[in-house]
Amino acid sequence: MFSIMIAEDDANTRKLTADVLEENGYSVVLARDGQEALELLDEKHVDLIIADIMMPRLDGYELTRQLRSSGNSIPIIMVTAKEAIADKKKGFIDGTDDYMVKPVDEEELLLRIAALLRRAKIANEHKITVGSTEFDYDSLTVSEPSGRNVLPLKEFMLIYKLMSYPGKIFTRRQLIDEIWDLTSESDERTVDVHVNRLRERFKDNTDFEIITVRGLGYKGVKK
Repeated sequence: MFSIMIAEDDANTRKLTADVLEENGYSVVLARDGQEALELLDEKHVDLIIADIMMPRLDGYELTRQLRSSGNSIPIIMVTAKEAIADKKKGFIDGTDDYMVKPVDEEELLLRIAALLRRAKIANEHKITVGSTEFDYDSLTVSEPSGRNVLPLKEFMLIYKLMSYPGKIFTRRQLIDEIWDLTSESDERTVDVHVNRLRERFKDNTDFEIITVRGLGYKGVKK
């Protein structure tokens, strides 16, 4: 069972959110502000945090900043009445993974929680399974029923990134910035070359493929 912390100073909102989560199979840890959240994190295991921004003692921004500065990568969803773009930008700069504006739709919250927990599981285990194909980050291998391939580093990082977010479009520029050294002379054609190599390697794979999105970039999809 996943454990979710709710850091919220409003008692009614805290209880209503807790009820929704518990009804959907999550265990809940309650904190009345960011300071109490930090104290509880020292005592309890938590898989994800839902944090209000405006809280006494320690607000959601500062809670997130302190966790990220200490190397804690726990998924965080900021939930707040502050809906200005500047407020959202500040939240993401401080390290939140997602941002929702009150009043929160319960179904959407549950979907976002599930998505973040799934990504966190991938990051922690360093493995992705798509059908009968497994991508192992630690060994740079792709295992298929037909055998096991050890990929060059950049090729593996590229396919791993695409298959971590199936269906999500990444521009060539995004992929260059994330996978290649920003000080290198690699240009966007480098991505095309690596994609073509991957397509050739896995042309017989029936679990996934890399799709070109004209004018934008690439996405990995499950077949």
